[in-house]
Amino acid sequence: MRLRSLVPFREPGALMQPDFGLFGLHREIDRLFNEVAQGIGQNGAQLVPKVEISENDRAIEVSAEMPGLERKDVEISIDDDMLTIRGEKKIEDDKTDKNVQHSERSYGVFLRVLQLPPGIDPSSVQATMSNGVLKISIPKPAKPEPKKIEVKEGKEETRQAA
Repeated sequence: MRLRSLVPFREPGALMQPDFGLFGLHREIDRLFNEVAQGIGQNGAQLVPKVEISENDRAIEVSAEMPGLERKDVEISIDDDMLTIRGEKKIEDDKTDKNVQHSERSYGVFLRVLQLPPGIDPSSVQATMSNGVLKISIPKPAKPEPKKIEVKEGKEETRQAA
């Protein structure tokens, strides 16, 4: 076990005092589960792609950097307003025959999940990949137009006094 895994850090390179109160321990367990879910490579480097999210009045645009990956290595799904980007960076076939002395490259599976606004139609989402950059275009759901409701004259019921 590496020493780094014993000391809780929030960001790489940031020195922080461990916070192991009741809630601190809970946060630390959550962080460890997130690291596993998001993908830690063979040498401990995170494989989670860096994303950029932008929007205009018609669509949400998600761009993710995935150097060294091809389209066949990436899966995208939408379920319950959650966009899931899953991929796997595999060891190159020609590398298995070599006696590698030093490698800083990362290999493994990663998973990135993003919350979307409600009402997205998964069939209208489009994705393209070029030069290691995945671009996902998610059309925004149509906003319902406010409807004016006319107030009509009510009928008065006349009650006869008994």
